Amino acid sequence: MAKLAFLLLAHRDPDRLLAQTQALTAHGDYVVIHWDKRSSKSWNKVRDGLKGNPNVAFASRVRCGWGEYSLIQASLNLIRKAKQSFADITHYYLISGDCYPTKTRAFFDNYLADGKDIIEVKDFFQSDWIRTGIKEDRLIYRHYFNERSRKWLFYTSLNLQRRFGLARPLPKDLSIRIGSQWWVLRAETIDRLLELLDRRRDITKFFSTTWIPDETFFQTVVSHLVPDEQIKSHPPTHLLFSDYGMPVVFHQDHADYLQRQPRMFARKISANANGLQKTLLDHFVSGKADQPSGNGELKLYQYLSDRGRKGQRYAPRFWETAINPRKRAELLIVVAKLWHIGEAIQKKASDLISSASLGYVFDDTADIDLPLGNLERGLGKRGRHRVALMNLMYDAMRTERLIICLDPSRTEALREFIEKIGDVRILLVDRPVSQAHIRSHALRSNLFAEDSGEFEQIEVMRALTHEFENEISYLREHFADRLYINDLGRTREQNVLDIGHFLRVPRSGAEALAREAEKYRQ
Repeated sequence: MAKLAFLLLAHRDPDRLLAQTQALTAHGDYVVIHWDKRSSKSWNKVRDGLKGNPNVAFASRVRCGWGEYSLIQASLNLIRKAKQSFADITHYYLISGDCYPTKTRAFFDNYLADGKDIIEVKDFFQSDWIRTGIKEDRLIYRHYFNERSRKWLFYTSLNLQRRFGLARPLPKDLSIRIGSQWWVLRAETIDRLLELLDRRRDITKFFSTTWIPDETFFQTVVSHLVPDEQIKSHPPTHLLFSDYGMPVVFHQDHADYLQRQPRMFARKISANANGLQKTLLDHFVSGKADQPSGNGELKLYQYLSDRGRKGQRYAPRFWETAINPRKRAELLIVVAKLWHIGEAIQKKASDLISSASLGYVFDDTADIDLPLGNLERGLGKRGRHRVALMNLMYDAMRTERLIICLDPSRTEALREFIEKIGDVRILLVDRPVSQAHIRSHALRSNLFAEDSGEFEQIEVMRALTHEFENEISYLREHFADRLYINDLGRTREQNVLDIGHFLRVPRSGAEALAREAEKYRQ
């Protein structure tokens, strides 16, 4: 059975840290805390709150700054204090106050049973781990100033070194590696690491003036000491970064998602997610069986985050904003997640009121069979110039009334049409979406492949199910003043009344459409 020393870097939220530490030591493991010297106000509360716990120790404190060697020094202080305080450690696990366990303690023993170090190690020069910003300059020039707090000095110093050719060589016989700063190392690896650093002062001297050394120091030294076959090259902690390079923060509704990830911890847990914090700590100490792990976190995150930005990536063209709102026009929108149902209802509705209908023009990739100045081609163009496209279609068809279909996710389009077009009415066709349809949608969206693992598929399909349900709830809540409902869970009379108001047709016409809609249940 593993005996863990959790090396905890912290600087805020002492109450959260106390609960976190008590849970991590509940099974006899150790916690060694480094409390940032910049945050002295809460230091006494942390120390006094844990002084009765024999499995807790405190490392010598330094002032930490993002991107500085001080984070390496704090981590080394944690390691040395752990070795000094506790004799039977088998593994050292570096975490932060924003990290929380997502599995039970028994899972940790199984995860570590193969006797390997767990640390992400990528080739610094050959990998694409660094997506933006300076790369080689992190290493070959000396960085004495903090980039965030002393930006002018940081870049002035860097530019002067470039100008005068002051590049330096890398440490002899070291291949620079890069990866996540969070790791689990075996006790024997830690012993060899400390022995090497005591013998090779050139290593600490070099990294003390590199930029963001917490992504390169341990990664380089461990890969120098340990054969590749004894390293699991991935972080032991589940973490995600947005496409802006910012860490994704997890909240209460991520609990199920996090507990299904194949990692021991997750980072970053929101400081305000008190319920999530308690859920994860209670699960860690519970001894319950863990849920099977999925492995689709990156695809799922990219898909969900992208959904929130669609339609907002491009600034409007000057000619688009200059188009006069079409205040005398009518736009009838059939909103349905199941497109075959939406199109069938739209066709029947257009026959009843003798109106042109255009289908899912902002969702379907097919070209529009109208000359619209090339906006008829390409879904991307239509999405960027929605109002311009609608105005062109009104003109091309010589009408002031159109019917289109929209996917329920297109709420930004609904808002834009309501603002720019005179009379917008929405018919929400609410039908249950089958698991077969959700699976087909996931395959089309490349969220998983046919041969993906069962639990990865379950996880993605669960997320899609929640997303589809939330889309309908959002429409009902935020567009209620323009929304008419066709829902088979209601009486036909209720549906007939809403269809009549939507189409503004006599009762007989509304009943005809209601009966037609009843044919489509899924």
